[in-house]
Amino acid sequence: MQLSFHGADRDVTGSCHLLECAGQRLLIDCGMFQGSRELDEENSAPLGFEAAALDFVLLTHAHLDHCGRLPLLVKRGFRGEIISTAATAELAQIVMQDAAHMAEDDAASRARHNPAHAASIQPLYTRADATAAAARFGRKAGYTERLTLAPGLVVSFHDAGHILGSASVLVEVTEGGRQRRVLFSGDIGGAGRPILNDAAPPPADIVLMETTYGDRDHRTPAESIAELISVIQATAARGGNVVIPSFALERSQEILYCLRAAIASGALPAQLPVYVDSPMAISAIEVYRRHPECYDAEAAALIARGNDLFGFAGLRLVRDTAASMALNQITHGAVIMAGSGMCTGGRVRHHLIHNLPRANASIVFVGYASQGTPARRIIDGAPSVKLFGEDVPVRAQVHTINGFSAHADQRELLGWHARAGGRERTILVHGEPPAMQAFAALLTDVPVSMPEANAVLQL
Repeated sequence: MQLSFHGADRDVTGSCHLLECAGQRLLIDCGMFQGSRELDEENSAPLGFEAAALDFVLLTHAHLDHCGRLPLLVKRGFRGEIISTAATAELAQIVMQDAAHMAEDDAASRARHNPAHAASIQPLYTRADATAAAARFGRKAGYTERLTLAPGLVVSFHDAGHILGSASVLVEVTEGGRQRRVLFSGDIGGAGRPILNDAAPPPADIVLMETTYGDRDHRTPAESIAELISVIQATAARGGNVVIPSFALERSQEILYCLRAAIASGALPAQLPVYVDSPMAISAIEVYRRHPECYDAEAAALIARGNDLFGFAGLRLVRDTAASMALNQITHGAVIMAGSGMCTGGRVRHHLIHNLPRANASIVFVGYASQGTPARRIIDGAPSVKLFGEDVPVRAQVHTINGFSAHADQRELLGWHARAGGRERTILVHGEPPAMQAFAALLTDVPVSMPEANAVLQL
């Protein structure tokens, strides 16, 4: 049994790990590297394995850094089966099509600005490639359901509590009369999040787990919601807008859920104008509504009483470009949520251009920002940030509310690991080195590995 590492190794994007066992080759996730232009080049580089030789892809969830290179994988020859939960399959199709559309637009823009080399400028993949990848999705796994892939090879998906349909994947391998249980965490959600159940890992001998926040704890959800409400109130009093660069999956829906509750309780005005300027987030809301089997008891009870988890009077869902551009004329009183969360693409960059220079505005970051991204530069206190080639001054108030993160914090990661086991070996991935090292120092009773990219381990 051999495990090799092809993304999110001593880093937090591009998750991709290859397990060879029982005569099969299983790829767990095939995500996009996100951040700087250098990572664009890394996305188009060789995968590190032969796509056509893979038998299965086991997809933990639908975030771009876990599913974003699936169309490239199919483009390069993968003809096997992609297995995920039903909700993940739906969300992944939205994410892949959006990424393909952005890749095509980016390539067309670069070609216009460099006509001498236009013929050689191609997108990483096209919408047709994304459609071909969607066609490779096969079985839809229910949580804890055991699926036999080959003799001596059984997999099961277990709720990871991260986004709708997210899962940790357990691979049970029997070879030579000996069984080994290998658990791939995917991204792990924190305890007590709105809408979704808490993570529920099964026991395993070998654990490969994320460590995004392995070096810190978050504020509680209640504290984070209170802080967001306070920021909205204070910004309205100053006569400015609140701009929330938000990931389209989970974060947008969770914030809408919290805003709905705050309006219902009277903590925020009943007619508060909230704009969700993200076609992908809007499509994701529709998927959320189709999968109540993923809800926790509180959300299920609200649905049973006839409530809309995400709707309220002042909510406006913005799909078309003209309506998005019109939002730039609003100078005060609005809450604008738009992608992307790291400000590397999407409509939020236009809203930042108009609101970052305004001292009465607030920019609220509610998720992780990788090194090299515009979001990270703003969070780290840069006096200006380059957007569309323009240096935009940062005069708005900048807030980071990590309690909204879809990732478990250090305390929650330790609790997850205690339940999962990993006594034979624990492998840390999906974290920047300082976070990984801090977390590794706490795992004193198990062998710990922190492989680099392209490393190979014999299990």
